[in-house]
Amino acid sequence: MTTPRIGTVLWPMRSWPEAGELWRRAEDLGFRHAWVYDHIAWRGATPWYDAYTTLAAAAAVTSRVRIGTLVTSPNFRHPVPTAHAIKTIDHVSGGRVTVGIGAGGTRRASDAGVLGGDDWTPGERASRFAEWVELLDLLLRGPETSFEGTYYTAREVVQEPGCVQRPRVPFVIAADGPRGMRVAARHGAGWVTGGHAEGRAPQDVVRSRLAALDAACEAEGREIADRILMTGFSGEPWLASAGAFADLAGAYAELGITEIALHWPRPGTPFDADMDVFEAIAAEYGGDARPG
Repeated sequence: MTTPRIGTVLWPMRSWPEAGELWRRAEDLGFRHAWVYDHIAWRGATPWYDAYTTLAAAAAVTSRVRIGTLVTSPNFRHPVPTAHAIKTIDHVSGGRVTVGIGAGGTRRASDAGVLGGDDWTPGERASRFAEWVELLDLLLRGPETSFEGTYYTAREVVQEPGCVQRPRVPFVIAADGPRGMRVAARHGAGWVTGGHAEGRAPQDVVRSRLAALDAACEAEGREIADRILMTGFSGEPWLASAGAFADLAGAYAELGITEIALHWPRPGTPFDADMDVFEAIAAEYGGDARPG
């Protein structure tokens, strides 16, 4: 049975250089990828540092592990400065950055609405997401982009010398609904889900979402190789023991999941876990921290 490759989600809550030690530790443990949330704040957690600044610093103190956001959203970022930051981090990292992108939450979420204005309807949020990803794709492919959309505009934006990774850095699209799946199928090198839906078994949720993704990819005539499950939201005991991890990872591999993202243990929260178990899982199933 093939076990999915593993990565970790690091919390942007420690100042430098302590945070830098955590990123180096993630690389040394052998995680294939290390991610950071992109929010102004998250569920009242403080302190909370900027994702892109953190990634630039992490890129400078690591050399093998892929780094990225899980996930960037249109809530408070415009595609033009976001593309500029991504291109820069791709150069600092030597071509190791992957950009996770999602539609973002509502005003009830901690960073939605911080720029003012009314909340977006679900339809508008989905439309903004699709246009945001489309423009970011154009900007990162360059060399010069002009774009007049319904929500976003770019005028003669020069991105030379462009990304290290060609034609641009890879996107991992967070999508559970039909419109988001179409965005993933059109633009994504990867897809990510949390596998949670109220009243449904997590594996049933992921099975149905993978089927929807396959259908969207078939319609676009594309394949998405990396299918990532972000753990920690479904109530499953991923970090209870190495055996529990192996059982769950094997079950999701059979469904078609290729990558598992484990949250770095955070004491006093639902993401707490035995660090010895966490490191044992990394030692046994990691060892794949390399570009590509």
